[in-house]
Amino acid sequence: MLTLVLTLLIALLVLLGSGVWVAFSLMGLGWLGISQFTSIPAGDVMASDIWSASYSWELTALPMFIWMGEILFRSRLAEDMFSGLAPWMTRIPGRLLHTNVVGCGLFAAVSGSSAATCATMGKMAIPELARRGYDERLVLGTLAGSATLGLLIPPSIILIVYAVATDQSIARLFIAGILPGVLLISLFAGYLMLWSWRFPDRVPPADEHTSLGEKFRRSRRLIPLLGLIIGVIGSIYAGLASPTEAAAVGVMLSLMLARWQGVMDWQTFREATMGAVRTSTMIAFILAGASFLTAAMGFTGLPSDLAAWIASLNLSPYMLLVALTVFFILLGCFLDGISVVVLTTSILLPMVEAAGIDLIWFGIYLVIVVEMSQITPPVGFNLFVLQGLTGKNILRIAGAALPFFFLMGLGVILITLFPAIATYLPGAMSGR
Repeated sequence: MLTLVLTLLIALLVLLGSGVWVAFSLMGLGWLGISQFTSIPAGDVMASDIWSASYSWELTALPMFIWMGEILFRSRLAEDMFSGLAPWMTRIPGRLLHTNVVGCGLFAAVSGSSAATCATMGKMAIPELARRGYDERLVLGTLAGSATLGLLIPPSIILIVYAVATDQSIARLFIAGILPGVLLISLFAGYLMLWSWRFPDRVPPADEHTSLGEKFRRSRRLIPLLGLIIGVIGSIYAGLASPTEAAAVGVMLSLMLARWQGVMDWQTFREATMGAVRTSTMIAFILAGASFLTAAMGFTGLPSDLAAWIASLNLSPYMLLVALTVFFILLGCFLDGISVVVLTTSILLPMVEAAGIDLIWFGIYLVIVVEMSQITPPVGFNLFVLQGLTGKNILRIAGAALPFFFLMGLGVILITLFPAIATYLPGAMSGR
C-alpha cells in the first residue's frame, strides 16, 4: 500500500504543479493506478465510468442552479438587499456591517456559489460602507467570511457535487445545510456585536432615525428575493419538487425577476448562459475524472486498505475528525472546494463509514471546512475576488478574514458536539 500511496501522491503533485487541469489530473491518477497496480484494462474502465458519470439525473440540477446564480449576479438583487436591510441594522451594535452577513446569507440562498456571493455583495457593500466610514478591515473580513455561506446554504453547488460523488440525497443535504448556515450567521453577527462594544469609536454613528413605516416600505424591495427563496427551497422542503425541478423553477423566477428589473436583454442573457455553460462543463468534467479515479481506487483496494490501517490506530471519531480537518484545510490551501471534495471522497469515505459517522452530517462538516479554506492563501477564491474588487494585498485581506476563519472552526466544533444541528431537519424530512 505504501508504494501505491507514494506513487499516486508524487504523480498528483507533479500533475497539479505542472498546471494540468484537475479533471485530467484525476484521470491520469486513475489510469496510473489501474495500469501499474492491477491487471484490469484501464481504457475500458475509463470509458464506462466517464459515461456513467455524465448522465446522472441528479446532476441535472447543477447547471440549472449555476445558471440561476449567473442571472442573479447580473441583476440588481444586491442593491435591493442593501436598501431593504440597512434600515433594520442601524440600531444593532455593528450597524451596517450586519448587512454584509445577512445579505450574503440571503444571496447564498439563491446563488449556490461562494465566489458569486462575494463578488455581488462586494460590488455593492464595499464602496457604500467605505463612504459611510466603516472600518475597512472589518468590511473586507465580513465579506470574505460571510460569502463562504454560498457553499453551505442551499442551493449549494458543492453539496450537489458531494451528493453525486457519495450517492447521497441532494434534498436531504440541502435541508441539512440550513441550521448550520444559521449557526454561522449567528456567530458572525455575535462577533460584530462584541467587536463594536469593544471598539465603539470605530463604528460610525447611526443614520437619521427611520420610522417603522418607512422601514417596512424599504423592505418591500426584499419581497422578490424572499419569493425566490421560498419558490426554490420551499418547494423542495415541502416535497412539491425534486432539486432538479426546483432548479428549473429558480431559473424561471430569476429570469422573470431580472426582466422585471429591466436588466435582462439579449446580451445579458447570452453572458449568463455562457457563464453557466463554462462553469457547468468544468464541474461535470471534474466529476467524470473523479468517477474514474473512484473506480480505479476500488480496483487497487487502496480505500479499504487505508480504512483498515486507520482502524488499526484505534482513533476515536473525534480524533479522526481532527486529523481530517487539518488535512482538508491544508489541501484547500492549494485546491478549490469542488476539487477537494471529488479528490478525497473515494479514498476517505470507507474509513468515515467505518467510524460510524453519518454521511449527511459528514457532507455538512466537509463543506464548512472547505469554507475555511476559501479564505486561506494561496488559493483562497474569496480572497482573489476581494483583491480584484479593491486592489488590496491578498495577505492583508486574509488577515482581515482571519477572525471568521476561527469562527467557522468554532462552527465545526459545535456541529461535532451537537450533530443534531446538521441532522435534525433531514431526519424530520425523511420521517414525514
